[in-house]
Amino acid sequence: MKVYFSNYRYHWLSPYTIMEKVLFWKRWTDPEFDLYDDKNDAYTDWLVTPMQLCTKILDVVHPEVRYVKIDKYDTWGMDSTLALIILPMLQQLQATKHGAPHVDDKDVPKELRSTNAGPKENEWDTDDLWFKRWDWVMEQMIWSFEQLQPENDWEEQFHTGVSDIQFKKLDDGSGNSEMVRGPNDTRKWDKTGHIAYQKRISNGLVLFGKYYQGLWD
Repeated sequence: MKVYFSNYRYHWLSPYTIMEKVLFWKRWTDPEFDLYDDKNDAYTDWLVTPMQLCTKILDVVHPEVRYVKIDKYDTWGMDSTLALIILPMLQQLQATKHGAPHVDDKDVPKELRSTNAGPKENEWDTDDLWFKRWDWVMEQMIWSFEQLQPENDWEEQFHTGVSDIQFKKLDDGSGNSEMVRGPNDTRKWDKTGHIAYQKRISNGLVLFGKYYQGLWD
């Protein structure tokens, strides 16, 4: 796999920015000067066409790069491959985010639900638990993808003891054998713990899918 994304590129230069640079002395010689006054429209309108041409040239010369190449082996274990990419992106987003999408009350613990938030000054305001709900959802997603890293065998913790497997020949004359546990086999599986752990992983993945379009900074 090869992935290369350039930084966001925006080549438009406002005519007002040009005018501000050209008329730089106005800032201190004429306190009442208004760059956006209608009398300046003729100049800014004239600058629009050259600025559009400049933008088109820069878009061609210095375009935004989005290159993705997928090899066959990347999809042999696609879940593991994606987990390697998704986890660091979620971690960075959690550290740098500046907003939060709407999170349904049913997806978070009771203490974080809007019904437990304090009163709002206006109906359109976000409640005081709005961002905490999103923080909780992100923590669940990150935790799930941490468990799914290729080097993390999370299921191992629910298996204890040693294995002693033997093959016992059947007495039915068929010559076949059955696999049985030997006298030194002490294997145990914590089924309840395993199911609960898997349930939490699955919940984080469900939240990732549900709030995928909320993954922005």
